Amino acid sequence: MATGRSLAGVYSARATRPMPLRAGARAPCAGAAAAEPAAEHVRRLVAEFDPAVPLDSAVTPPSGWYTDPDFLQLEIDSVFFRGWQAVGHIWQVKNPNDFFTGRLGNVEFVVCRDANGKLHAFHNVCRHHASLLACGSGHKTCFQCPYHGWTYGLDGTLLKATRISGIKNFNKNDFGLIPIKVATWGPFVLIRFDDESTEDNVYDTVGNEWLGSASDLLGTNGIDTSLPHICRREYIINCNWKVFCDNYLDGGYHVPYAHGDLASGLQLQSYETLTYERVSVQRCESAPAEPDDFDRLGTKALYAFVYPNFMINRYGPWMDTNLAVPLDSTRCKVVFDYFLDKSLLDDQCFIKKSLEDSEQVQIEDIALCEGVQRGLESPAYSVGRYAPSVEMAMHHFHRLMHANLRHCMNTVLYCNLVNSATFQLHKKHVCWL
Repeated sequence: MATGRSLAGVYSARATRPMPLRAGARAPCAGAAAAEPAAEHVRRLVAEFDPAVPLDSAVTPPSGWYTDPDFLQLEIDSVFFRGWQAVGHIWQVKNPNDFFTGRLGNVEFVVCRDANGKLHAFHNVCRHHASLLACGSGHKTCFQCPYHGWTYGLDGTLLKATRISGIKNFNKNDFGLIPIKVATWGPFVLIRFDDESTEDNVYDTVGNEWLGSASDLLGTNGIDTSLPHICRREYIINCNWKVFCDNYLDGGYHVPYAHGDLASGLQLQSYETLTYERVSVQRCESAPAEPDDFDRLGTKALYAFVYPNFMINRYGPWMDTNLAVPLDSTRCKVVFDYFLDKSLLDDQCFIKKSLEDSEQVQIEDIALCEGVQRGLESPAYSVGRYAPSVEMAMHHFHRLMHANLRHCMNTVLYCNLVNSATFQLHKKHVCWL
């Protein structure tokens, strides 16, 4: 996911780029080191949303949250470079030597299993002249740079540096791949760029850090490793990534108006929303199915949103996930992965019809999201209101965003004040000498 632009006065380039770290080194606070003050208009955009106002009186974030490139850069620093981020699933790295690649902000990464089956994640950048090492996904016994042939083991060790005879002050142990913290929870692969988590990435600890008190609810409602992966679909949508999330979080508000077929299979009066620290869960019972009806929804559906951009949908024999990845301030990529109960793997008719029904919902949602984005860019719109009885999860999402954004800006301001005070003290001593 690339913004394709400089920081445009929000932060210095150094501030937004996670620094290369040796294993065990402590990551700097994203956006803090060597940072310049946030652009004043970005500060104003953050301040225009007041998370303390009760839901029934609150206004939504201003349209600039969804259109401003500088605001997106602040989000990448303060939201995506902090805490665990879902990036894939365990079926992509099921076997030793499996790997997959991705991009988050300006970070290129690769996740892999070494020959012993240990899971790793690294910056997908050769230490010689910065070429990308791997592309896509697959099965490799090593990563060889396509530029000059430097070769790395799947444990990150530099195995071969070509044509470096005569080089001085070079220790190959200092030139392995830069590691990224990686873990799994259930069927999901997670990475993080800060250094605030425990060193022991065991299931319960990661679950508590990623999901908080919602981990038990999700872990006991069929969100586990028992469902094989069926397929992946990707959509490029002409909207800000938060527009897609907002659409997901409206408590079924849009379903009867936009998804007629889906609405007929749900008892929307049973819709309920639960909020946790970093998770919101929407639940709805399904309409009774006739004996001969096609039934992919089962008796109830659970829709879990994991802040900031990961959605888990569990219904009947299916689980699907949606990952909304920013491409720029007005475009995102949404990755859908489908998982199915083992008992139905051979029922190709059921799978085909289920995926067709899901595809229809996605097409309808894409049209909605792209229409909202165009409206957000119109001068006629600034802020909106929440429907208090259904849009509590959306409000919860916006409050979490605001907390991250404010924390990042306050950290930058503090660092700038400290740096300024240190400089003034140094200048005073120089003058005295």
